[in-house]
Amino acid sequence: MVNRQGLRAAGAVSVAAAMTGLLAGLLSGCSSAGSGSSSDAAAAAAKAGSSDTLAADPLTAVRNAADITGRTGSVQDTTTLQTSSPSKKVTLHGTGVYDYSTRLGRMEVTVPPGGSTTGKLVEVVSPGIVYMQNSGAKVPAGKWVEVNVQQLADGNLVSSGATDPASAANALRGVLTAKLVDSSTVGGVLLKHYKGTLDLAKASAATGGGAGAGLALGARTFTVKQVPYEVWLDAHGRIHRITEDFTFSQVAGSTAAKDQVQVVSDSVFSDFGVPVKVSLPASKDIYGAQSSK
Repeated sequence: MVNRQGLRAAGAVSVAAAMTGLLAGLLSGCSSAGSGSSSDAAAAAAKAGSSDTLAADPLTAVRNAADITGRTGSVQDTTTLQTSSPSKKVTLHGTGVYDYSTRLGRMEVTVPPGGSTTGKLVEVVSPGIVYMQNSGAKVPAGKWVEVNVQQLADGNLVSSGATDPASAANALRGVLTAKLVDSSTVGGVLLKHYKGTLDLAKASAATGGGAGAGLALGARTFTVKQVPYEVWLDAHGRIHRITEDFTFSQVAGSTAAKDQVQVVSDSVFSDFGVPVKVSLPASKDIYGAQSSK
């Protein structure tokens, strides 16, 4: 079982615990609260990012994608997380939203039996702090566990089960190589498909703040330092799909193949700029002592 040292909430069971033989197998998706009507969604999507243009140079296009997507105001996200080790493979699915104006996302997933955490997981992400609520953990109903991402060895890039939309996009600021693979029309939108590698340490420096701190932790934890990625961008340079391939060791310091776990996070973004509402849990609903203490 993966050891995520430092994840503590006084008297609480960790809801970002590792799945047997893999990593913390809890999938982050996001749950929309307060999206608009379909006509409002279409209008917002047409307006969001309309002043931005996809750069002709692949490296520039990919590096700009995080900022351009952020300027849309919000996104909805459908995510698939696949973890693979020599002995086991697990695939999880989730959906959700992220509000770039408040830098808050709300996520939820139903965790299947077999891991150290089961049941429904709800997660609210903010820069540097994650709030988790899990019906299968030994935490009172309706209560949240607060976790500082610096207590997670990977900066919560995959501990909670997937990369949230902001983290996935922020990682692209550290792109080392970018190649235009092909173009295709998806849902009536022409998308250009790029692939290459990225460096999380460079992404952290370019991002800064609490979000950058999480990327820096991932840079130190993952055993493959040049992270493979693929991304699909529209004519405005917005991310429509992003796949990132992380590798870490179940045994600290080990580079042996038998100890490696591959984590592929694949997210599809949609409904750019559609209004969403995400709130932090009330302080009275935080279970036990603050995890940062």
